[in-house]
Amino acid sequence: MVTGAGSDIGRATALAFAKCGAMVVVADCTSDGAQGTAAEIGSAAIPVVVDISDEIEVARATRIAVDTFGRVDVLCNIAGVMDSMALPAQTSVATWERTVAVNLTGTFLMTRAVLPQMLDQGIGSIINTASAAAIRGGAAGVAYTAAKHGVVGLTRNVAWSHARDGIRCNAILPGPTMTGQAGPVPEWDLDGLTRLRPVMSLMRGIGEPDQMAEVAVFLASDAASFINGAVVPVDGGWSAG
Repeated sequence: MVTGAGSDIGRATALAFAKCGAMVVVADCTSDGAQGTAAEIGSAAIPVVVDISDEIEVARATRIAVDTFGRVDVLCNIAGVMDSMALPAQTSVATWERTVAVNLTGTFLMTRAVLPQMLDQGIGSIINTASAAAIRGGAAGVAYTAAKHGVVGLTRNVAWSHARDGIRCNAILPGPTMTGQAGPVPEWDLDGLTRLRPVMSLMRGIGEPDQMAEVAVFLASDAASFINGAVVPVDGGWSAG
């Protein structure tokens, strides 16, 4: 089950799992996105439209997944939105709430929804998508940075809580990637972007969605069976600077 699967990293991840022989629930906030990726995969995929920040919609999407395939072995939480890169004093409550609702609460809701099924199965892998902003303070705006730090905490807590239940939870931390984040395009805060320039100068190029997808597939695989609670930067060395 891959959220944000209609485009970018989510689409690449859904396609990568399908190439490995997986049956894929292509979850996205838009019908066109979900159906488009599912059509690329073919009969091994079903499209599901879901707003991951909505508890009722998340429950419905998870129920469809279980009813269709009988189980959920892997959940990839990839859906997310960007903030405007604004400094704290210039960040509106609306921006804060929307960014946290999708990036953090949505990841929590999806995780909570699949856990009962995974516990019944006695096995499962959850891969969260945080960000380079999850381990540094100057890589994004305050709302996005706080939400992605929260995703790391959520990842580690789920990993620790269910380590004896056959469930693993890890996170990838993409650096700058060729994507167009879901939702309205932010109106960038120029003052915030100016403050971020010193950090941006350390970038080691732009990543591709496929490079993120390959790490997600690895973390879900048996080759990563003893990796749990890991936070894996996939940024070309940006976070090492």
